[in-house]
Amino acid sequence: MIHHPVVLDWLIRHFHLYLLRNITVRTTLAAMTAFVLSILLGPILIRWLQSRKIRERVEKKDSARLSEIHAPKGETPTQGGLLIVLAMAVSMLLWGNLGNLFVQISFIVLIGSAGIGWLDDQIKLTGQVRKGLSKSEKLTLQFLLYGLVSVALWFSQDPAPTISLPFVQRSLHPGILLYCVWGAFVMALVSNAVNLTDGLDGLAAGCSAMTGLALTVVAYAAGHIGLSRYLLIPSVPGCGEMAVLGGALVGASLGFLWFNCHPAEVFMGNTGSVVLGGTIGYLALVARQEMALLLVGAIFMVEVASVILQVASFRIFKFRIFRIAPIHHHFEFGGWKEEKVTVRFWILSAILAILLVLTLKIR
Repeated sequence: MIHHPVVLDWLIRHFHLYLLRNITVRTTLAAMTAFVLSILLGPILIRWLQSRKIRERVEKKDSARLSEIHAPKGETPTQGGLLIVLAMAVSMLLWGNLGNLFVQISFIVLIGSAGIGWLDDQIKLTGQVRKGLSKSEKLTLQFLLYGLVSVALWFSQDPAPTISLPFVQRSLHPGILLYCVWGAFVMALVSNAVNLTDGLDGLAAGCSAMTGLALTVVAYAAGHIGLSRYLLIPSVPGCGEMAVLGGALVGASLGFLWFNCHPAEVFMGNTGSVVLGGTIGYLALVARQEMALLLVGAIFMVEVASVILQVASFRIFKFRIFRIAPIHHHFEFGGWKEEKVTVRFWILSAILAILLVLTLKIR
């Protein structure tokens, strides 16, 4: 039995708006709702954050030059990611099929990721010494949360979920342990990748919107028997509802970008970046297109790779590959204006999103 949200069910029964049962219609409504909510509530949240003096710490002890470049951002409020969480949650409650297990699990991802990000922000903002959760603490919390999500995904599907290989009609059939480790790894990787990308005004929000849009298309196709067969991608019953989640993510990201574009009126903080990354990873995992993240999420992957390479090269060879990492700051140090770096990364992200859709049929 399909359990629609109260508002949606009321509209269908009293106004005979049966079109609202259509996933594409609800995906569009979810995106619009999340966007409008963000636009309406954004000024209220910004004023509240300013009144509580919840501001981003822009000083970087490991880079005096970066601290100097970003000094004007010192008065900008942070933890604006609360707006993203609220917009997505309300949109899903209004337009998602609450009887769908994937939708139910998505609320665990949304609330759990927001909790980890908020805790990280709180420690960073209130502590005098610590700059947030340590890497080990953060990874432990993420693996616990996303491991739980992966267990839920495993038991919610029959037959058991598989791991699809790119460009071939082959899938790996892992046991529950391997699948849970894999699922936790994918979601934690993307979550931290988006977190690292969130270093310039509008960068993470814009790239997340592009990536989320592409994965929305993929999720819809995976949940549609005819399309999945035509595209030769795994058919995942019920996955179509993840298009609604993707729509909510895109709308919330664009709505937040309204206030976060340069010069930013508010930063999302870890509260927002961890949620966006976790949700993107979850969408890919449910649609069994985790490998596609290497393409559509290449901007995020390059940001992570730049940090890993920078640390490894300095520790091993005492040599820095980049002027500074993550790589978006490398271009800043090279003379690019902040807005130029951001827009060019958006362009690349849009191209990658188009490429993902175009390569779906390549098998």
